[in-house]
Amino acid sequence: MKLMKKALITILLLFVAFGVFSAVNPASISYAADEETTAVEETEEAEDGSTAGKAIAAAISIGIAAGLGTLGMGLCVGKAAEGIARQPEAEGKIRTTMILGIVFIETAVLYALVVSILIIFVL
Repeated sequence: MKLMKKALITILLLFVAFGVFSAVNPASISYAADEETTAVEETEEAEDGSTAGKAIAAAISIGIAAGLGTLGMGLCVGKAAEGIARQPEAEGKIRTTMILGIVFIETAVLYALVVSILIIFVL
């Protein structure tokens, strides 16, 4: 339980840090010497900033989903092994339930991958 609390606090701190550091868009800062830029150059800078934002959002979403999915699968397999060790006669039911749970976890991770791909190519 302590590990889960530490992981949750770490993830929340990362979200706060990304929120604070992404609040300032470097493309929106204007300097006195840069006021001679044209509208075309400003548009190109804005597109570059949005592409970088998409890449960061996709990386964060798939990273969190894969990391937490892996953690969940590891806990699931560990608890199933403990259950089989305690009750060897229930091995079939425990294994079936474990595999079903792992399938649901992996499905959630694959949905996160699809969302990350959509963030990169569609938005």
